[in-house]
Amino acid sequence: MSNQLSSRVQKVKPSATLAVTAKANELKDQGIQIVPMGSGEPDFDTPINIQQAGINAIKSGQTRYTAVDGTPALKNAIISKFKRENALDYTTAEVMVSSGGKQVFYNLCQGVLDAGDEVIIPSPYWVSYPDMVILADATPVIVETGLEQDFKITPKQLENSITEKTKLFVINSPSNPTGAVYSKAELQALATVLKKYSQILIITDDIYEHIRWDDDNFINIVMVDNDLKERTIILNGVSKAYAMTGWRIGYGAGPETIIKAMKKIQGQSTSNPCSIAQAAALEALNGDQSIINTMVSAFEERHDFIVDALNAIDGIQCPKSQGAFYSFPRVEGLIKRLGLKDDVELSTYCLEKLNIALVPGSAFGALGYVRFSFATSMDNIKQAVKRLSEL
Repeated sequence: MSNQLSSRVQKVKPSATLAVTAKANELKDQGIQIVPMGSGEPDFDTPINIQQAGINAIKSGQTRYTAVDGTPALKNAIISKFKRENALDYTTAEVMVSSGGKQVFYNLCQGVLDAGDEVIIPSPYWVSYPDMVILADATPVIVETGLEQDFKITPKQLENSITEKTKLFVINSPSNPTGAVYSKAELQALATVLKKYSQILIITDDIYEHIRWDDDNFINIVMVDNDLKERTIILNGVSKAYAMTGWRIGYGAGPETIIKAMKKIQGQSTSNPCSIAQAAALEALNGDQSIINTMVSAFEERHDFIVDALNAIDGIQCPKSQGAFYSFPRVEGLIKRLGLKDDVELSTYCLEKLNIALVPGSAFGALGYVRFSFATSMDNIKQAVKRLSEL
């Protein structure tokens, strides 16, 4: 049967995070109580005003096709958001709306990458980056970072990874899976390297922009050095900040020629994002923003608890995060204590023996780690830690 499948699809892996969620749901359906620490999905409901905007859109007949790249109203709201929160100016031709941030990245890869092109991706990375690069027939160049350097690529590592084939550099801050945040100085140092190589495009994944509890204001590489704006694509969306994961609205901003290419790809794949979800996203960006502070306060409380609790367990070394809603501890000591082979076996053990859903670090390019999502209730977090402690 495999000879009926393309070589392209055989080179990529299913999403590890989705696979863990599916397996956990399968066990739930069997009546097993699973503690969900795997999914990167806020446990808050979408705010009422945003829900109502979606309902109003249905009732007012906003149920037809929109422009491929999003409604004019939503695109203007995105432009206003960039101006208001990031001091960045874009035109309507320089922004587009997609069915989630994942589609923004996919559109970019399909729009700018060719066979032989290389894409520099620091690890740990979001699970889908390398596979979407492979689907564009390009080559992911994985640059390993680790706990000792706060999971952040250094300027020297970046420069040493650049070749004449380098086409794209990926940066994600706050990070999934580590919660690491690049400082202004760190971004400036990376920008200094990138400015020497004019052929390299940059994508900054800012989807966790608002989920932060560090003292500094959010900043990305374009805000640090505006000279890079002409070759940088910003990826963002409403999923995380507004608890709207299922609404599937992401957006991108960048040079007009690249956005036009991404729009062309989207026009031949999914076409426009859901019209109702776009109306809800419009309210999210323009409406009351207090939900963000409410969620971030809860995430910070959960973060502080889980870091202390995991570090109290022999064999686990858990660094503090600065944003997102993940902890990414090193668990090599625990793996050894339990006589297991690796982080995949540990995650399987936790799911099948302890009924805790985790994602192995190897899915993010980091062997010997696991990802805990604390986008779940404090009761679930305490239950997960209790079960682990009893080992």
